[in-house]
Amino acid sequence: MTGGCQCGRVRYEADLVSDDAYWCHCRMCQRATGGIAAAFVQAPEGAVRWLSEPDWYESSPIAHRPFCSRCGTPLGFAFLDGKGGIDLTVGSFDDPSRFRPVLHAGAESLHEAWLDTRDLPRHYTATTPSVADRYAAEGLEVPE
Repeated sequence: MTGGCQCGRVRYEADLVSDDAYWCHCRMCQRATGGIAAAFVQAPEGAVRWLSEPDWYESSPIAHRPFCSRCGTPLGFAFLDGKGGIDLTVGSFDDPSRFRPVLHAGAESLHEAWLDTRDLPRHYTATTPSVADRYAAEGLEVPE
């Protein structure tokens, strides 16, 4: 599978043996992504090839995270000791549709209200005037 950052500067290939993914709700992942949780896929050691290198920052005394310094896309999480492979962000894959969440990690910081949102109204980007009108004014289609 392939993936990368939003602007395309950082790209990777990953050989995955499972479609399993997980949500990490820990405060470090919340802060690292700016979201209520981070969605990850675990890739075993040696399963990821960076086609163009990411930037890395030490997010704690035991871990570091790859990201793109141009567009800011968070790309994953890995332990500093290099053991255990790397966890890649689900959203950074070119086609994340195959992955299914199988567990919640960092559950001490889980926000229950965000887990089941089925009954909330849904707005689609292509029909949201504040976005669609701006793309149209630029002569562009709304991207996926």
